[in-house]
Amino acid sequence: MKVLQFSKFYPPVHGGIEQVAFDISEGIAKSNGQQVDVLCVDPVGKRKDDEKHHYSIFREKIFAQLFSTPLSISLIFKWREIRNSYDVIHVHLPNPLAVLALFLFPPKGKIVLHWHSDIVKQKKLLMFFSPLQKWILERSSHIIVTSPIYGQSSATLQPYQNKIVCIPIGVDTHIMPLNEDLEQKIRSQYHDKKIVFSLGRLVYYKGMEYLIEAAKELPDDYVVLIGGTGPLIDSLKQKVSENKLSEKVILLGSINYSDLASYYKACDVFCLPSIHESEAFGVVQLEAMSFSKPLVSTNIPRSGVAWVNQHNETGIVVEPNDAKALANGIISVLNKSDVYSKGAKARFDTMFTKELMVQNIINLYSSLK
Repeated sequence: MKVLQFSKFYPPVHGGIEQVAFDISEGIAKSNGQQVDVLCVDPVGKRKDDEKHHYSIFREKIFAQLFSTPLSISLIFKWREIRNSYDVIHVHLPNPLAVLALFLFPPKGKIVLHWHSDIVKQKKLLMFFSPLQKWILERSSHIIVTSPIYGQSSATLQPYQNKIVCIPIGVDTHIMPLNEDLEQKIRSQYHDKKIVFSLGRLVYYKGMEYLIEAAKELPDDYVVLIGGTGPLIDSLKQKVSENKLSEKVILLGSINYSDLASYYKACDVFCLPSIHESEAFGVVQLEAMSFSKPLVSTNIPRSGVAWVNQHNETGIVVEPNDAKALANGIISVLNKSDVYSKGAKARFDTMFTKELMVQNIINLYSSLK
């Protein structure tokens, strides 16, 4: 069976969806009886390093963007050329350009949709895109969702419940480089503090302002480390300064991948303070769980975040947009840290490994024969 992963971007362009597409492609390439290729857009087009992979990556250059959606005429042409060479077309959504390509030139093979998220923010795009979205949903054989909550609560997916298959995202943190010197440096720097770690793009739906507010409610022997950058970096820095929290809240900026494991291992609790369903899953929670770290996250309607972090098992779930609830959750988790740490690692090992995700995907493909 030959499979095409149709992703918006692909590493080294990084993001949550891109990482899932990469992990699936790598996993399939190493399995027996399956072949895989990748089709995507790319800011620079073809990349020399693609030759090291045991499969083809068709990268088509972007010429413009519309409603934050990359456009590429060459991708349409490449799709038309290769579309009937595959038994399964695995489309990672949201990706309006991919849906347009499939609509213009339908394939002979089965279409599997990986529904990472509804189109939430781009209301104007959705207004024009809805007919195509309906077409691809009806044309698809199966729709993969990453949590049962999202599959059940998405208004768009309600008419297609018979097609839904839940396959949670899985990660492999064993490949993260271990930097014991940096880990010890972090622990030494905050040796008398309980370390709260958070990580993500500094955008509206991450709710980092509430975590900063929560720091005011935390005892003095707590420190909050926030990794990541984004459009809200300046306003968050200002918030830290205005609240005189420069010793208690540290904005780390972008953290190199080679350093991530050190922060996960050094922290006492991981906090995901997101406030909007644009946070559909929260992969960073999985990374923290793999290092046996307890979680504090939020109960976002129509999101799988609180399904990943099981309340009173892997950590504490609080209501979004509530700084005091976040602070109380952090303190409560650390009062039972050993229990939640064991629960987090056990749930990760049984639900969220990369190997399990890939095997479930391969099983789904096999059922399409």
